[in-house]
Amino acid sequence: MALFNVDNYLLRHAQVALASLGDLWRQPLASLITVLVIGIALALPAGLYVLQNNIEQLSGQWQQATRISLFLKDNVKDGRGQQIAEQLSSWPDIKKVDFQSSTQSLQEFRDLSGLGEVLDSLPENPLPAVIIIEPVATVTANDAHADLLQRLAKLQEVDLAQLDMQWLQRLQKLNETGQRGIAVLAAMLSLSVLLVIGNTIRLAILNRKTEIKVIKLVGGTNAFVRRPFLYTGFWYGLLGGVIAWLTVLIALLIISGPVNQLAALYESQFSLHWLSGVLFIALPLCGLFLGVLGAWLAVGRHLSAIEPS
Repeated sequence: MALFNVDNYLLRHAQVALASLGDLWRQPLASLITVLVIGIALALPAGLYVLQNNIEQLSGQWQQATRISLFLKDNVKDGRGQQIAEQLSSWPDIKKVDFQSSTQSLQEFRDLSGLGEVLDSLPENPLPAVIIIEPVATVTANDAHADLLQRLAKLQEVDLAQLDMQWLQRLQKLNETGQRGIAVLAAMLSLSVLLVIGNTIRLAILNRKTEIKVIKLVGGTNAFVRRPFLYTGFWYGLLGGVIAWLTVLIALLIISGPVNQLAALYESQFSLHWLSGVLFIALPLCGLFLGVLGAWLAVGRHLSAIEPS
């Protein structure tokens, strides 16, 4: 008997869900406009989140590629420079050390600049020997980089220790600002989705005001009356989430070509991470939640005001 009641309960919900979907189908233009508004509202923060996530991954690659250059004093011989490099390689926060003699530095500059004749006219080699250091992967925080740079600069044989971190710090601050901006935008647009669905459900309640009075007159409970409106919000939110996913996917597809071309110009292997699988689950679920919540709030507010006289 209990199993029959559960089956009957689920059957009634399925009937109401399909009936609510049929109501949306019978009003295609109004339903489409509402679904598109919800989809665009959900797509905006989702698209910004995907772009911000890609920027974070790109900045992470740059941060991992950060190197410290130690320019040795002119009186430091190549043999001593090689010894310093070997000593530094044993430091726990240093992953890799490369020593480049002054002669190698001059040859590299000659190859890259094309100023061979000018360099040949110089009385002596003006370039110092350089030790190029790559920190370990765990040394990624700005404070850790600054501490390592300070310790290296104190070495007696080092004339200059250089690490260009200012641009990376700015990029990280921009990422943090972007995260907060996306969170604020998502909250505001979620509120707009609640208002859109709430207003839509309110109009549906007013249009069925007489029907609701009759149902209550014959003994229908508020839960029975509320059910179709909740499923209406369910369908609006779910379909809006799917539209949002498609919108983000199409937008990323449009910009992926130019982004890949730009990465190729910089000889980078970077490519957009679409997060399509995550968004395919998250956006419909988020839309579904907002749809049901908006419908619940609207029904709870307006349903109690409709009573049979």
